[in-house]
Amino acid sequence: MNRKSFLQSLGFIAGSAFISLQTDAFSKLRRNKTISGKVTDKNKGVANVVISDGFSVVRTDSKGQYTITLNDKATNLFMSTPSGYEFKTNANIARQYEALGSRNEYDFTLTRLKKNDNKHNFIVWADPQVRTKDDVKQMMETSVPDTIAQIKALGPDALVHGITVGDIAWDFLEFFDDYNKAVAQMGIPFFQALGNHDMDYRQGGDETSDKTFKEFFGPTYYSFNRGKAHYVVLDDVRYLGSERLYDGYITEEQIAWLAKDLQYVDKDALLIINLHIPLHNGVKNNADFYKILEGFKNVHVMSGHTHYNVNNISNGVFEHNHGAVCGAWWSENICSDGTPRGYGVYTVDGNQLEWFYKPTGLPKEHQMSIYIDKLTNQNRLLVNVWNWDPEWKVEYSLDGKPMGLLQQQTGADPDAVRFNAKGKPAKGRAFTKPTQTDHLFMAHFKPEVKTVKITVTDRFGAVHSKEQSI
Repeated sequence: MNRKSFLQSLGFIAGSAFISLQTDAFSKLRRNKTISGKVTDKNKGVANVVISDGFSVVRTDSKGQYTITLNDKATNLFMSTPSGYEFKTNANIARQYEALGSRNEYDFTLTRLKKNDNKHNFIVWADPQVRTKDDVKQMMETSVPDTIAQIKALGPDALVHGITVGDIAWDFLEFFDDYNKAVAQMGIPFFQALGNHDMDYRQGGDETSDKTFKEFFGPTYYSFNRGKAHYVVLDDVRYLGSERLYDGYITEEQIAWLAKDLQYVDKDALLIINLHIPLHNGVKNNADFYKILEGFKNVHVMSGHTHYNVNNISNGVFEHNHGAVCGAWWSENICSDGTPRGYGVYTVDGNQLEWFYKPTGLPKEHQMSIYIDKLTNQNRLLVNVWNWDPEWKVEYSLDGKPMGLLQQQTGADPDAVRFNAKGKPAKGRAFTKPTQTDHLFMAHFKPEVKTVKITVTDRFGAVHSKEQSI
């Protein structure tokens, strides 16, 4: 099915349990401006649960009841799932929302978790970006089983959820259904952010570009809680009305909503913000956004979009810009900076966060690539440590003798250069030029050296070493 016929046929989601949530006829049915409802756990009201239409933000009273005055633009009503409760899902796709129709009452039901959620884990997928059935096959045969194995490795009692930070598909939105099947197999709740390739083109401007996304996944911005962490998902892709024309921008409506949402969040909480385009260098109005975050002491941003991996600290905010699940668009097993295909794995303990990058098909200990080039009268060592940040140490030894720290270098990963030199990969996809990255480390040494050992220590004290003969 091509994109046009798929979009024209949307009154249902083919082959899945995800029903169309909004039609013109449905939206024209009358309802009151102010609606109400109740949040319950085993028929008992739950107090202080946040309810929002994406514009107003209210909390339930001591009996679990709320009233909210809807904005004319509102299409969904969502509950910010409170800590201590299960996430409501449909085939593992998060479903903590209701599509607004003619009803004047919307109730939400909670189920208490069987264990304390102060310690939990989450997985971040960036850019699975499937475009063909071959891409889907690769995703199902590599990324999905690898993620399942990693979830199991976290332990049988681990609380784990997933977040995909955009570009679920590559313009062909019928592949949302294949993504849903992947999520169903992985067996954990998954939340989704909108990417620039997840939009409807030629259907108007920014406000109509998310129609299909909403039918599959609900609102494009919302929040939820687990343990002492508050999670926010945002839409930072602004469609400019022409196919594939967009910029990184967080609308004023979202910023206003976020300010209201955060008024109920403790300043010492762990705040985890998820979006597609990197905040630190890709969002035009990031200064306005950083201002909203003032006073919060522990903020992490999860982003994708770039198909490379980098950690950035700006305005006291730690941003994790993830390497892509699809790598070089399913044509090669690395990203444009040499980072392997993969995803982020995070552990929350209270308000503290630890993490590592998991390369697909490789052990978690694989955290670097080593290159040795023989020059005229010396050898050059280049090490790519793709999840490096300033708290890491990168040391080396020559023939067993410690030599200290390697010198940080900005440049291109040799494997990414070699791949680009091959020209266009299969299926006519031109691979972007290798990305300049600063997580390269270099040294020169005499040609008589027989072995090189690299020892990398991350910010949490985990040590990864690799020895290579010359």
